[in-house]
Amino acid sequence: MATHKSAIKRYRQNLKRRFHNVNIKSSIKSAIKEVKDTIKTGNAENAKAAISKAVKLLDKAVSKKTLHRNNASRKISTLTLAINSIGAGNRQ
Repeated sequence: MATHKSAIKRYRQNLKRRFHNVNIKSSIKSAIKEVKDTIKTGNAENAKAAISKAVKLLDKAVSKKTLHRNNASRKISTLTLAINSIGAGNRQ
């Protein structure tokens, strides 16, 4: 454990930030899981509504430096491709 006053403060700040980041990442995972569940049902309209929520959370996490932008872009891309494949399946 830190003994200097500034190190103790830094430790407290790191704990706060870590718990905040864990909360953000958990909500992102829940939103992605919701998108995947709606994709499995095959309902494109509900999936598009769910992905808009997930994209908003991912973009916010990137702006707060919780996630790397490429990580968020990769997640958005895979979800979008999955939703587009539902739409393609309905057209045939």
